[in-house]
Amino acid sequence: MQGHLSVWLAKHGLVHRSLGFDYQGIETLQIKPEDWHSIAVILYVYGYNYLRSQCAYDVAPGGLLASVYHLTRIEYGIDQPEEVCVKVFATRRNPRIPSVFWIWKSADFQERESYDMLGISYDNHPRLKRILMPESWIGWPLRKDYIAPNFFEIQDAH
Repeated sequence: MQGHLSVWLAKHGLVHRSLGFDYQGIETLQIKPEDWHSIAVILYVYGYNYLRSQCAYDVAPGGLLASVYHLTRIEYGIDQPEEVCVKVFATRRNPRIPSVFWIWKSADFQERESYDMLGISYDNHPRLKRILMPESWIGWPLRKDYIAPNFFEIQDAH
């Protein structure tokens, strides 16, 4: 079942895939990485002026990586803001997705965290570097095929 935003995107010839609705009734769309920047600009102009959150996850060991954007359309005088969830899937071998930092500034630290934990590169992000792990850390800790390095903790040191 397609939601009204999916119908509107299709009417305007914008390539996407409807993933239906989540448990809260929020429309979920899949966008290809190469189409994401232009569709993000269109969604912003259409009124989705608030990036509520961005996160990422590993779909399956050896599989795709997903970057998820929760967008909200806030208009004055409306009690129920309109929301949409956008999922952008990238290949594990070369996970590259256009950054939306220049559209929604709140994507800054959220995209950096997704880079740090899963290794998704956000093209044109102004400061894409590790944010949680040390710069010297090897690998992407939240990938399902991640193997933790051998290290020893000093416990109860005085």
